[in-house]
Amino acid sequence: MSSSAQLRFGLIGAGNIANVHIQTLNQIPEAAITAITDTYLPMAEQRAQQYGIPAVHNSYERLLEDPNVDAVIIAVPNQFHSPIAIAALQAGKHVLLEKPMAINAQAAKEIVQVHRQSNHTLMLAHQMRWEWLSLQVKQQIDKGALGRIYNVKTGWLRRKGIPGWGSWFTQMAQSGGGPLIDIGVHMIDLSLHLIGDAKPVSVFGSTYAEFGPKKKGIGTWGFPNWNGIYDVEDLATALIKLDNGATLSLDVSWAAHTEMLDSSPFLYLMGSEGGASMRGAKGKLHTELFDRTADVELVTPEGDEGPRVRMARHFIECVQEGKEPLTSALSGYTNSLILEAIYESSRTGGEVKLDWSL
Repeated sequence: MSSSAQLRFGLIGAGNIANVHIQTLNQIPEAAITAITDTYLPMAEQRAQQYGIPAVHNSYERLLEDPNVDAVIIAVPNQFHSPIAIAALQAGKHVLLEKPMAINAQAAKEIVQVHRQSNHTLMLAHQMRWEWLSLQVKQQIDKGALGRIYNVKTGWLRRKGIPGWGSWFTQMAQSGGGPLIDIGVHMIDLSLHLIGDAKPVSVFGSTYAEFGPKKKGIGTWGFPNWNGIYDVEDLATALIKLDNGATLSLDVSWAAHTEMLDSSPFLYLMGSEGGASMRGAKGKLHTELFDRTADVELVTPEGDEGPRVRMARHFIECVQEGKEPLTSALSGYTNSLILEAIYESSRTGGEVKLDWSL
């Protein structure tokens, strides 16, 4: 790392998510973006010109050789997460890795194994943990306001939102799956974070592809390739059992004939002393007083800087102080194990027990 106060970032990938990261880092004085690359070089060059990024590299290997890069943000299709994250750690770079950790559990395991031999920070970019609403609910959980959390219902049901039909998004070999690995991973990660010290032990789930193969349910994200492939699910449902007896139910879709208000993510926590509900940017705490139900609405803090800024600040702090990130390598591996188990359960029709060997 440079002797200055700034952490110097290199962007691997220059697409939409990379653009979000650039805009986020530009709000943080302790961060500087010094390099960028993309397999489509004109996109990297455009971002560099737009944001004044000094260096454009023609490959991620060249970027990893750049001495003016301390940390990398990996924002590429899922199939490349593992090889690039491993190469970055081996090159002595700190890594902020976009979700999901990898295309499957084996690839995630390989990242964890390399990271354990590294002295560098690896953090998963699960920004939903840093939403003000999630932070307020977590604060109440840590104070004991909800008691023992024994049941969680969560999901994200989009009615018409298949991204980039025929592109890498909808090809199992490149993405690892559909809405389950795309948006479901966010809800799994946030739920486990809020539940606390409990270990997932088994999964029962099913996946369905009722829209994508018919080229229906198309959303606005990504660029379609109508000569491409659609071999992933467009809806997934699962029940996850934890070692403390708690259960987590999950429902996610890119497309479905349903009405779910504004298609926002939702999460309902049920505890022995209280509960919490979260939908989009709205949330409540639930309890019982004087033999009557009572709800408290949660309010956005004044001057909220946003989840991605908080997440980036946390990453920089972990690098500078050598701390374990909140979304650690192990948390990413846990999510990958659950995702793979859901897909396996759907294929076999039975319950799948998680194998935690590393």
